[in-house]
Amino acid sequence: MRRERSDVGKCTVRRSGPPEVDGPRPVTEGPLLFARYAYPPNELGYCGGDDHRALLEQTSAGVVDGGLRLRLREFEGAWPYLELIAAANHLDDPLDARVVQAYWLGNALLQRVRPALLAGSLDERFRRRAGPSWPALAEAIPNGALPHHSFHVLGVYPFVGLLRSGVVSEPLHVLDRCRIRWGQVVAVIGDKAVVQSQPLEWDGHRLVLGAVRDELAVTGEGTMRLSRQLAAGDWCSLHWDWVCDRLEPAQMRSLRHYTQTQLAAVNNAPASVLA
Repeated sequence: MRRERSDVGKCTVRRSGPPEVDGPRPVTEGPLLFARYAYPPNELGYCGGDDHRALLEQTSAGVVDGGLRLRLREFEGAWPYLELIAAANHLDDPLDARVVQAYWLGNALLQRVRPALLAGSLDERFRRRAGPSWPALAEAIPNGALPHHSFHVLGVYPFVGLLRSGVVSEPLHVLDRCRIRWGQVVAVIGDKAVVQSQPLEWDGHRLVLGAVRDELAVTGEGTMRLSRQLAAGDWCSLHWDWVCDRLEPAQMRSLRHYTQTQLAAVNNAPASVLA
């Protein structure tokens, strides 16, 4: 099977927006923004098409054409979420930069996807795959689930159920690396960056964010990069082993906010969800 991959207390989740109502319009074209985050799991063979090298070359070069758009449609896990967000916001293009940013990082477009629309989409795609755990997952949707990448990772795939059953090491590793996480750059050394970030931890009952620690992340291969230029002190986003982009302050706040809401939605779901 392909894997697509602040401590949050127990609380009732309300569908409140992040600190910014909509936030600034992304500075990067939507297809390139999507590709920056989609490339790391594609390189590992978890999702998307087979030619990950071409995707990296095109993303690094900043070339948006019909070929890139076709490649991005091959990400069958993420694409329906883009379509859902775009339709709920009356936008014609699933690769509109605002839609892409909503899915990977979060913005107010997510709030306009009604729970019933999300439930219908997830029912169509995942009811059969989830099997007997589907009713419990469905119960979690109106309690704060959003069409954000973190919910797809934490709530749809079965890894939280594995944690609850006592299998911890590998599921926790997948959840932590597959989510979009944030960190502050300490140093850039060649094709790597030392980044301070908070890993996911399992306290025996729920997922929490642990203490800040250093990790070594890939910034590029030779002259090819996913992210805009980085320097010590910058905040950045990470997916699997790669730095995906330099984050603006509003993007940082949104990513934190939506990660926390989706952690809460999953933590507060019935214990039988995906168990």
